[in-house]
Amino acid sequence: MAEKLKITLVKSPIGAIPKQRATVEALGLRKLNKTVEMPDNSAVRGMIARVRHLVKVEEV
Repeated sequence: MAEKLKITLVKSPIGAIPKQRATVEALGLRKLNKTVEMPDNSAVRGMIARVRHLVKVEEV
């Protein structure tokens, strides 16, 4: 596993269900094409799995 993950919001969460919108917000993604670096752990991986259709993930 990588040390960090680069997560980019590539699709708008406007039409998503509220739980998914909250997950995107909790990842620190507020605008389209914004990228954040998060530690690679099971909690972050679980959040990514919930919104995998909205984000793009790269290992750093």
